[in-house]
Amino acid sequence: MGKETCSLSNPILSLLIFLSLFSTTNAGDIVVYWGQNEREGSLTETCNTGLYKIVNIAFLSTFGNGRKPQLNLAGHCNPLSNNGCKSLSIDIKNCQKKGIKIMLSIGGGVEGYSLSSNEDARSVGDYIWNNFLGGTSKSRPLGDAVLDGVDFDIEVGGGEVFYIELARRVSEHRGNKKVYLTAAPQCPFPDQNLKSALSTGLFDYVWVQFYNNGPCQYDSSNRNKFQKSWNQWVSTIKVSKIYVGVPASLSSASSGFVPTRVLVSQVLPFVKRSGKYGGVMLWDRFADKENGYGRIIKASV
Repeated sequence: MGKETCSLSNPILSLLIFLSLFSTTNAGDIVVYWGQNEREGSLTETCNTGLYKIVNIAFLSTFGNGRKPQLNLAGHCNPLSNNGCKSLSIDIKNCQKKGIKIMLSIGGGVEGYSLSSNEDARSVGDYIWNNFLGGTSKSRPLGDAVLDGVDFDIEVGGGEVFYIELARRVSEHRGNKKVYLTAAPQCPFPDQNLKSALSTGLFDYVWVQFYNNGPCQYDSSNRNKFQKSWNQWVSTIKVSKIYVGVPASLSSASSGFVPTRVLVSQVLPFVKRSGKYGGVMLWDRFADKENGYGRIIKASV
């Protein structure tokens, strides 16, 4: 190599190379779900931790097929009471002032939502726009705060093919700020509930649930199944960023928990090889608060 080899004797050059490597190695964010356990603390408290760049408010768990859309935020607030959950608008704005995106997550793991037609999907899309995003409504369940987008966590229900139209309808509503679309598919590829919607190319970020799914979640004794699934996702789905979804504690999922030391030493070095790597999604804030998972991995994400 001789004269063409760069010398690292120059301290400034060495520092620049070090900083470049550091920024490349730590390019990800942590995403978390909030709203399904009142013991997880407030949304403001969640954002004040400095751990997360995106918080998904979970869930709008009832919608479609003639149902009146309904939030379910566990014990945080009662959407059916006089004040409902409108006081959360203050928390949402506090988070957004810190540069944290706040998403409305629709769906979840409990029956109570489905889509019956394209018209039904458009109606749900209009409702979401007017009640949570940049539209106008007298009944905005979370007050006057304008959320940053919609997260599709479609695990049950029906009408999988109509989620294409729902994604399109939400995307058609363009106000003064960008509306982000995200999704949380199961790791078996392709996800049966979201494959049609994700084929649109309208989604910005996808956090794949690598848990509760034996064939593709991380297993130290058989890393290949996780790696194969990850490679399928990053090579096929047209999104800018894909995140590794893991449980934040052993008890927050039936399977798929990855100890922090294993995530840092085995999982992250592999997934960071992809230019689409976005970071880590944690289920959920309560588990993370109890276990400190996000705090432990943050410097490595």
